[in-house]
Amino acid sequence: MKTQDDLWQKLREEAQQHAKSEPILASFLHASILNHGSLSCALSYTLASKLDSNTANALTLREVIEAAHKAAPKMVSSAHCDIIAFFERDSACKDYSTPLLFYKGYQALQAHRVSHWLWNAGRLDMALFFQSRISEVFGIDIHPAATLGAGIMLDHGTGIVIGETAQVGNNVSIMQSVTL
Repeated sequence: MKTQDDLWQKLREEAQQHAKSEPILASFLHASILNHGSLSCALSYTLASKLDSNTANALTLREVIEAAHKAAPKMVSSAHCDIIAFFERDSACKDYSTPLLFYKGYQALQAHRVSHWLWNAGRLDMALFFQSRISEVFGIDIHPAATLGAGIMLDHGTGIVIGETAQVGNNVSIMQSVTL
């Protein structure tokens, strides 16, 4: 996928195909991809739905995520590169929509990008809230101060710990149970 628009179109096509072949999942696919106008919107919906809690509901979290995407568009371009990384490097990933819809490694990575933005904006408590929810929901613990590049694949993800001073470059694959 050369551009974000190309990838977004491919995600929509795949979601439509999946909705036809698995009608039980049609409403999920509409809510997750087809009802949105961009990867950023679909990603904010998915992450907010996953991180929803009694402390901060999905609507509030979605507003935070959308603000982060708007302020730092590189987050969405990194999300684009990460989808491609999963598709190209994970033999179990058969299409581009799978990481966005089902892979906790991808979802945790994108949520971390928001927590990192919050950390750098001085919103430390909200960044730590995101870190805590990411750890609880996905089983992946990434400190908000950790710096991560683009094109990253967190395969399986369970037990990954990335500390405060870690710096992960571009085009890196990390397997389960790795501590950095």
